Amino acid sequence: MKDQFDVIIIGSGPGGYVAAIRCGQLGLKTAIIEKYPVLGGTCLNVGCIPSKAMLDSSEYYHQIKANVQNHGISVDNPKVDLAAMIERKEGVVSKINSGVSFLMRKNKVEVFQGIGSFVDKNTILVKSDIGEKAIGGKHVIIATGSKPASLPNISIDKKRIISSTEALILKEIPRRLIIVGGGVIGVELGSVYGRLGSKVTILEYTDSIIATMDRKMGSELQKSLKKKLGFDFLLNHKVTGATNNGDTVTVTAEDKDGKINSMEGDYCLMAIGRKPYTEGLVLENVGIELSSKGQVVTDGNLETNIKGIYAIGDVVKGPMLAHKASEEGIYVAEIIAGKKPHIDYNLIPNIVYTDPEVAGVGKTEEELKESGRRYKIGQFPFSASGRAITSGKTEGVVKVLADEVTDEILGVHIIGERASDLIGEATLAMGFRAAAEDVALISHGHPTYYENFREACLDIEKMAIHI
Repeated sequence: MKDQFDVIIIGSGPGGYVAAIRCGQLGLKTAIIEKYPVLGGTCLNVGCIPSKAMLDSSEYYHQIKANVQNHGISVDNPKVDLAAMIERKEGVVSKINSGVSFLMRKNKVEVFQGIGSFVDKNTILVKSDIGEKAIGGKHVIIATGSKPASLPNISIDKKRIISSTEALILKEIPRRLIIVGGGVIGVELGSVYGRLGSKVTILEYTDSIIATMDRKMGSELQKSLKKKLGFDFLLNHKVTGATNNGDTVTVTAEDKDGKINSMEGDYCLMAIGRKPYTEGLVLENVGIELSSKGQVVTDGNLETNIKGIYAIGDVVKGPMLAHKASEEGIYVAEIIAGKKPHIDYNLIPNIVYTDPEVAGVGKTEEELKESGRRYKIGQFPFSASGRAITSGKTEGVVKVLADEVTDEILGVHIIGERASDLIGEATLAMGFRAAAEDVALISHGHPTYYENFREACLDIEKMAIHI
């Protein structure tokens, strides 16, 4: 007789494992299936966590080499040990892997290692190296995430034409790194190797890097990466081919005038984004509907067209963000438990961990213009911040968008030191539908970075103190 569960979750990334924890907290008998030997999915193993570890390590090196002398510190001839850097990254990943496994035990979640596939709507077959096992569940949550995407005419060979996964385990620092795609993955991994000495060229199809964010953020980040790390940017370029030459790679791209540009590098990193991963689920056995983009189609409660089967995270529509997946995991767990949860997708922050960092929440100025909504802008430059000046981190600006009539904050966009943390106050304020004046009236510590948000809110009515 097969084991029976209230909830079966396929995939243990930040959507799946968080859903499992919440299900366990709510007293639901829960199973989670993961095809790899360790839990955590893409985010933990080959995505968010290892990339941030590499970003931090490379930033230490860059600061020592380029900036510590400004603080009266002299360091002779710093060197990079890439193998040690990657070993440290692996240690970070392993520690968090262990933490996730502990949380499964703590919340009485049964873990199955193997590939999960649908037999019927209430039966999942788990295939592993040691055999097959069928388990039953009243509810199933698909949380299988995404995988790196490429262009139709370019195959990722994992040697010279690589994805983000291979970029995190290179055995050498490329002299020349060509990156296809100027989104989050491209600028973050480009920053890692740019700091370590690579000559980085970014090819981007649109007219802006990080094009889904407020355009001012992309413009400012592009200027910074070019000035500090020597990035070259070829915008409005359609990549037409990439060829592995053995020790090098040749990439060709067409500009908006139809001119073909050819360039040679040591590696070509395909960073055009990710695509939903449903391979091996055998969805046809239950008739689950997919969109034209390969996403699992869900309703407002993240339930598929088959009652009792839900999907969350990168495998459904919306931004492919770890914290978005986690919110959806909690949401579905609570739906299954009979509660009435809520997600406001407008309040899911987007963060880029470059230097300077970039973060945004709510509407961009471009979105407000397109919708015809009347708005006001308040801005405050980091160059006028006492805390930023003392730290030598004066790049960047806080930009606040507020309704022209009600003063409600509609969007906040930050490029600058600790933007990833500063966006938290903005998200909280917007969650309570605060007006810019509400933030402006609250005392903020001095000197701090977060008072820059208050100053930008004051600037809505041209009342900023320090500009």
